[in-house]
Amino acid sequence: MKKLTLLLTLVWMGIHTTFAAKSYDNPDTIVVAQDGSGEFRTISEAVEVCRAFMEYHKVIYIKKGVYCEKVVIPSWLTNIELCGEDAETTILTHNDHANMVYPNTTLKIGTFRTYTLKVEGSDITIKNLTIENNAPRRGQAVALHTEGDRLKLVNCRLLGHQDTVYTGVGNTRILFNGCYIEGTTDFIFGPSTAWFEKCHIHSKANSYITAASTPKDIQWGYVFNKCKLTADEGVNKVYLGRPWRPYAYTLFMQCELGSHIVPAGWKEWSNKENVSTTSYLEYKNYGPGANTEKRISWSRQLTDKEAKQVTMEKVVGMKSEE
Repeated sequence: MKKLTLLLTLVWMGIHTTFAAKSYDNPDTIVVAQDGSGEFRTISEAVEVCRAFMEYHKVIYIKKGVYCEKVVIPSWLTNIELCGEDAETTILTHNDHANMVYPNTTLKIGTFRTYTLKVEGSDITIKNLTIENNAPRRGQAVALHTEGDRLKLVNCRLLGHQDTVYTGVGNTRILFNGCYIEGTTDFIFGPSTAWFEKCHIHSKANSYITAASTPKDIQWGYVFNKCKLTADEGVNKVYLGRPWRPYAYTLFMQCELGSHIVPAGWKEWSNKENVSTTSYLEYKNYGPGANTEKRISWSRQLTDKEAKQVTMEKVVGMKSEE
């Protein structure tokens, strides 16, 4: 009986090992694991070995763990996919904030160097991964900084306080599909065109969700479609956005707006003249924060005809993963 049990165990182990090998022995897949079971122990090392301007799809599969790194996907990398084993437990984290100073100087590093993950390359996909800036609330602290075009984030968790997600270059397109994004002030900001599909947007303080800086010659900025907006307990005065630059474009459509969204909906920034060219729009939102009777005069509701023209494919040139 013992011999039979041992034999069955060895057979199971062989099958399991063969299955695992087949899962990861694809030459277009690199495995990252902190326990040494992959080719690399850090995400940065895996990114470093990828070839420039690849025309085929390369997957960096990241096993569960907390990876304390500051990662850059450079501009010469394309068609790369970072795929976590599980969004809740595969975590990329760092803790830089804007008011930190360089060693032996009084020079602050500033907002745009605080990123945990910076994506300069185009045609990059990120799935099932938490990207976090866990710096204390001492200034701006970016978790995700994007510069490439045609970027996809699917089932990701983007965590931080002020300036969590920086979409950093105009005339670039990003799709956030089924993501959880949290922060305090202006925690989704920048000039890119971005579509947020069925995302969960969570406010951790009374402040502003978006701060778009859409360029004058770009048709669309931020579009939130079928998203859910929530807040921490006690947070009850949150604005949908304020214009960082004059032609800021932000649209919430078919979204569930919690009671933390103020009746005015939107807020001007320091330059009140910006509101004359800002496009702050809503369409068929619902929930306690969706009442438009007291919205500021320079926002408006889309008509059905206008809303039909705003599609994911038109705005970002991509399709949902669903």
